[in-house]
Amino acid sequence: MANPPTSYRERLTVPWWAWPATLGVAAFLAAELAIGAVALRHPVTFALACALAAAALFALSRILIRVDGGELQVDDARLPLEVIASVEVIGPEARRDLLGLDADPLAFVIQRPWIGGGVRVDLADPADPTPYWFVSTRHPGQLAAALLAARDARGEVTAS
Repeated sequence: MANPPTSYRERLTVPWWAWPATLGVAAFLAAELAIGAVALRHPVTFALACALAAAALFALSRILIRVDGGELQVDDARLPLEVIASVEVIGPEARRDLLGLDADPLAFVIQRPWIGGGVRVDLADPADPTPYWFVSTRHPGQLAAALLAARDARGEVTAS
């Protein structure tokens, strides 16, 4: 049986304003270095600082969330849809509690501070010590709906 098409896909990129802010800070730091060290008073210093800053932003933007082929994939981690007990949309206030006072140290967390919402996925696998996954997402309602729809569709296929 062929895998169904991807029902959800999102890349957790940094916000647009992070690019000019980070590159400005990198240029400022390069200028500070150039003031103190005569040997660093070259355009190469600025180019290298901006290239390192851009590489850091690309690294922060690499997380991919997918609901595809019977699993939830977040970066390199994969969760079969069969072990999902429940899915809950988490707002910014609830996220603060979930990742702060109410945090479970065994939980799987992919969190980006610049993204307010997220999804909590409770697991029903007694062999797995992970109680839940928390994943930051810009579209928590869509991700939750995709997870539940894919899980239910998968359950109907495996039951017959």
